[in-house]
Amino acid sequence: MSKHSEDFLVELGCAELPPKALKSLSEAFQSGVEAGLGKAGLSYQQIQSFASPRRLAILISGLDVQQDDIHQERWGPAVKAAFDNDGQPTPAANGFAKSCGVSVDELDRADNKGVEKLFYKSVQPGSNTEALLPDIIASSLNKLPIPRKMRWGSTRDEFVRPVYWLVMLFGQQVIDAELYGVRSGRTSWGHRFHGSQQLDIATPADYERMLETEGYVIANYQRRKEVVSSQVEAQGKTVSGNVFMDSDLLDEVTSMVEWPVALTGRFDDHFLNVPAEALISSMKSHQKTFYITDNNGQLMPYFVAVANLESQDPAQVIAGNERVIRPRLADAAFFYESDRKTPLSSRIEQLEKIVFQQQLGTVADKSRRVAQLSVKLAEKLNADRDNCERAALLAKCDLVTHMVAEFPELQGIMGYYYASHDGEADEVARAINEQYLPRFSGDALPDTLTGSILAVAEKLDTMTGMFAIGQPPSGSKDPFALRRSALGILRILVEKNLDLDLNDAINSSLALYQQQGLKITDDTASQVFSFLLDRFRAWYQAEGVSSEVFQAVYLLQPGSPMDFAMRIEAVKRFVNLPESEALAAANKRVSNILQKADAFEQSAVVTSLFEEEAEKALWHRICEVREQTSALFENRNYTAAMESLAVLRPEVDSFFDNVMVMADNEQVRQNRLSMLSELRSLFLRGADISSLHQS
Repeated sequence: MSKHSEDFLVELGCAELPPKALKSLSEAFQSGVEAGLGKAGLSYQQIQSFASPRRLAILISGLDVQQDDIHQERWGPAVKAAFDNDGQPTPAANGFAKSCGVSVDELDRADNKGVEKLFYKSVQPGSNTEALLPDIIASSLNKLPIPRKMRWGSTRDEFVRPVYWLVMLFGQQVIDAELYGVRSGRTSWGHRFHGSQQLDIATPADYERMLETEGYVIANYQRRKEVVSSQVEAQGKTVSGNVFMDSDLLDEVTSMVEWPVALTGRFDDHFLNVPAEALISSMKSHQKTFYITDNNGQLMPYFVAVANLESQDPAQVIAGNERVIRPRLADAAFFYESDRKTPLSSRIEQLEKIVFQQQLGTVADKSRRVAQLSVKLAEKLNADRDNCERAALLAKCDLVTHMVAEFPELQGIMGYYYASHDGEADEVARAINEQYLPRFSGDALPDTLTGSILAVAEKLDTMTGMFAIGQPPSGSKDPFALRRSALGILRILVEKNLDLDLNDAINSSLALYQQQGLKITDDTASQVFSFLLDRFRAWYQAEGVSSEVFQAVYLLQPGSPMDFAMRIEAVKRFVNLPESEALAAANKRVSNILQKADAFEQSAVVTSLFEEEAEKALWHRICEVREQTSALFENRNYTAAMESLAVLRPEVDSFFDNVMVMADNEQVRQNRLSMLSELRSLFLRGADISSLHQS
């Protein structure tokens, strides 16, 4: 017989919820309800969340109306121990009965593995779901990620916004409950203007349809988002343009409207003389509007706003948006013109007043360190020293401009525009913007060599400084985003093919801090280096590279990330060779033998000490392959070199099958160990393949 189930609806009606938090609140609410149902042992067919500016709701289809009964079976003491010679219960029997909540007479007897024991079987009826739901909902709401809660009226209840109504329906019945001082019912409310009348919901299944058709509310967040997106894109086409659909802005706008209506507005052409990024930031942050570009990607003098109602006079709504956006764009234009009156180079002194980090000095101190480090890196990478130094000195100057003070997200971008206006070299201007790349996972890398060097130097300076003062990332705490910076450094050096030794760069950076008076401990450099290489582990794990392949290269600790990546590719190819497994096992065996060998000192291999044909053959092959691969290793052609090492397998197998390494004769033993050491050294020129062996 199938279990009986009903649909369940809960809706919490509020004052307008914070747009940037709405999506996360809705997701957390659903997760909390799912967890509560799971803990209560209640199953269901489907759960769906709804969220709009004035409501959070959950609809559960096919929810059990009652928990399953709990069948409990308990074994007690053996009957012999449960009763004395007179047949009276012993303390053991009484204690077991008491723990079961019954008398001894109510206990059964049964055979358990050949021993007759006291036995108790009970059935605890499951609770009605209706009685459990209020606590599940209340618990889920109390756990929502709300950084600051509000109080309203005379109540002491707290929530993200004042609560005005509560719907709790199980099937056709209202579940009697009270949350935040509001009694539950079946009455919801539609759009504040279009559907201001109350909506009495008959069943949970009616909820979404009724809100949309009678209340002018698209309660389904994802569907409302799709409506906003399609309407905004359609508006762009009306002016023969393309709307850039910023995902964060789309989420925020979706969270601000219940009945979206997209409208296109226009602004004066002269504003296009201001950098597009500044206009876009103003439109996004202040007006929550989407911008439009032509087919060449150039900004057009139009914007798309999303209203929360259908106006009988859309022209008035558009005019209102244009009237509000005009002074915002005028502010951006004023900031731009005002900032350009002062060259970037003259702003360096102002950076002395901005603290980068209390123990690491000011932003001006950082700029000077990064400039010196950039010069050192430029020398290593054959870049223009003067460009690198100049770009580093100007890199942070836009932080004290009016535009960046208003729109912090434009740092670097405005530096590029102002440097170009000042007549700085194009490579210098572009590098100022590129210093922050990559800003996030998968972001673009610097195009210029100067920008690449500046980006590495800027990130490395922060990283070495934070490690030097004992504040590396710990757990989830990473206030200076050092993990992201580390991955950025690795990506730049690998993907731009820049052969830079990280150990040298780290030591150069720490030396600059020492010149500034900071005390550096002996292990700081190694800590930073290990931190960087560990980011490689996360990188390759995400790419599906096995831990064994990664470890084969990691154990060698290559200083150059570019070199590290080349070795990884070589090992990935090597493991697919038919000889790889046997050679990995042999290398593991060689490594173990050398570690355990007492008083072994590497010496030249003496051929006259060979006693077996197998050791002669192996040495001949080692010498042959070493000569063949020498140039390959020197030129970092690791893939070809390691594939060439595969020919050693027959001689290696024969050696271990026919030769006793730990011979009684000490000279012979030392000679064989030296030959194995040469064999291992040959492989270690590419990677430590012993880690590929699964013992």
